[in-house]
Amino acid sequence: MGVVLDGLVLGLQLALLSVGIVFVYGLGGVLNLAHGQVAVAGGLVAAVLLQAGQPPFVGGIGGVLAAGLLALALDQTLLQPAYRRKGEERLLLALILTLGTSFALDGLFTFRFPNLALSLRVEPPSVELAGVRVRTASLAVGGLALGTFALLLLFLKGTRFGKAIRCIIQNEAGAWLCGVDVARARSATLFLSGALAGVAALGQGFFSYLGPDMGPEFTILSLIVAVVGGVRSLTGTFLASLLLGMVNALLSYWVGTYLTWIALLAVAVATLLVRPEGLLAYWP
Repeated sequence: MGVVLDGLVLGLQLALLSVGIVFVYGLGGVLNLAHGQVAVAGGLVAAVLLQAGQPPFVGGIGGVLAAGLLALALDQTLLQPAYRRKGEERLLLALILTLGTSFALDGLFTFRFPNLALSLRVEPPSVELAGVRVRTASLAVGGLALGTFALLLLFLKGTRFGKAIRCIIQNEAGAWLCGVDVARARSATLFLSGALAGVAALGQGFFSYLGPDMGPEFTILSLIVAVVGGVRSLTGTFLASLLLGMVNALLSYWVGTYLTWIALLAVAVATLLVRPEGLLAYWP
């Protein structure tokens, strides 16, 4: 039961990471290969604030905002040349630019913060639910993720700006003809994707710990989930996150981490071969 719950919580954490990838690709036509490093940056800022004596709430908010602002900075600087291109040229240029950025950020984090890690603790360590002992950290991460997704859905379906973002993803040209500011919506979406990645980093801090070298792992996992769920489908991404979270937790328990990574990549390859559009092809 504990492994199953951990799998569900891991799935929710993966969903927070992967939704940002889906947002950016659906709205801007680019894949941000520095997405994991954005999450790590948020976690490290939170760790620095906590070490400085700030309350956990302040540290968490600071980390989420830092991740969002870093993603926004990438949008306003590095990705601008990519936005001026169309189709495959935009995608390839963004891949190269963000890949280089991910290498630079990895080097900065490991050089500047080699011993810094975000580790959050919840008391008591475990509680009993329906006769089963579960980790309090798992409940905290699950509640954090579900609350974040509730706010996200409320924003997308209950606000005018959120509806505009959905319209752009479905038909950018039509949204522009209707008067939607595509560039402004794209920038807001980059900030939102970074903030979601920052929340995922906090979840990792509750679940185990977050170190400065975990950016590539986050990026790879979020890309696998996006491929399996569908890079233009929020619902597909959410379902794929839960599925792969369960697979990850169960296989890690039975066969170890190395074979688990191979299995996750095999699932992504099989999805591309059998159903290239993912579990659910269209938004949402």
